[in-house]
Amino acid sequence: MNMQPRNSSTAQVRDRLLDLIKSGDLGADGKLPTERALSDRFGVGRRFVRQALDVLEAEGLVWRRQGKGTFAGQPLDPMGDLAAKITGETNALEVMEARLCIEPELAALCAQRMLPDEVARLRMLAQRQWEASDAQAIELWDGSLHRLIAQCARNRPLLTAFSLLDKIRSNPDWVAIRAKGRDMASLQVTHNEHLALIDAIEARHPQAARTAMRDHLETRFLALKDELAKAATEQGEAFFAAFDG
Repeated sequence: MNMQPRNSSTAQVRDRLLDLIKSGDLGADGKLPTERALSDRFGVGRRFVRQALDVLEAEGLVWRRQGKGTFAGQPLDPMGDLAAKITGETNALEVMEARLCIEPELAALCAQRMLPDEVARLRMLAQRQWEASDAQAIELWDGSLHRLIAQCARNRPLLTAFSLLDKIRSNPDWVAIRAKGRDMASLQVTHNEHLALIDAIEARHPQAARTAMRDHLETRFLALKDELAKAATEQGEAFFAAFDG
């Protein structure tokens, strides 16, 4: 399935919708304006708005509820309240340890159950992350890719566990730490690891998919450890500098 925008007008509307989503101006529920309002706002026909929303929905960036409208992100999960409570009682390294326990198995199940059009979506998301030009977009596409793998494993208890971790790791402070640990070299590594993971899933090789996901998460785990160590050192130096002053 090719979910690239069908023409330049659709592509432009998609980009403007993405800017709107990233702006944080949608309110607490993340609801987008109606198709008619978006059509007026962008000065295009509703057909282009609808096609652009189709693309964003395929990318996992919006969801629709019949009679309620279109919303940014994923459907609300009851794990949200629990995640908010747990966030203050855990840390980024513990979350990575939990991901290492869960996501390799999700990848293995995904290799057995994923449909061809879903593999195409995975490749699109990996490419979008590679082409992203800012930290927020990189985080957006990376999260969408891992979320799609979890969904396509088609195991509700594991998906619930993943959703909890996904919600916790969206903590803005932790997102900022992850962003600091990225550079062009690490982004290239991540892209290569994503492609190896998708290749294993497409080949329907559960063990290879499990190993590829574990290798990828371990790479990010080490980068996170390094970044946290740097942050701790900087905080210590700042404290002593203030004390000496």
